[in-house]
Amino acid sequence: MNSPTTEISAQLVKQLREQTGAGMMECKKALQEANGSLSDAIEILRKRGAAVAAKKATRHAREGIISSYIHMGGKVGVLVEINCETDFVAKNDTFREFAKDITLQIAAANPLYISRSDVPEDIINKEKEIILAQLQSDPKNAQKPAHVLNTIVEGKLERFYQTTCLLDQTFIKDPDITIQQLLNSKIQEIGENIVIRRFVRFQVGETQQSAQT
Repeated sequence: MNSPTTEISAQLVKQLREQTGAGMMECKKALQEANGSLSDAIEILRKRGAAVAAKKATRHAREGIISSYIHMGGKVGVLVEINCETDFVAKNDTFREFAKDITLQIAAANPLYISRSDVPEDIINKEKEIILAQLQSDPKNAQKPAHVLNTIVEGKLERFYQTTCLLDQTFIKDPDITIQQLLNSKIQEIGENIVIRRFVRFQVGETQQSAQT
């Protein structure tokens, strides 16, 4: 590990800040811990962001904004409520930019739920049944032991979550991170608990049932 006096170039700090949104001093410290490795510094900041987010998760978030986005010439529309702790942060440009990014994500990736804990148990069970039936009808998998099939089912269920749950989706502007990681980084940067409370996505021609989240 580098000593605290090791020189880290301002350009490298700037590059890390642009990629993570973390503060300048946080970026410099992470780069020093990572011996100047940009990829390792990003991982350090992500882990720190998750820890900070976990600490702040119990704090009440009752302020915030409702952000909107209209896409494809009026064919797709999104409303999302994102909460923070104070009205001051609700007016912060970084917070509002994050809210706008979430509306873009929802418009493009069409999640059905915010987190995997929001997915109804009957939906999960039905998905497991479908995956298991597909495996059992495949000659390559049909003879595998039940515990092996169950492991495969759980792996495929993870991909289901990554498609349908907003926080598990990869960020459309940066496929190297998930929306949960983006959220964690914003909590760390802003210093308040941030909660994606609810959203609705409309698309011209869809039925009322398919529009519900």
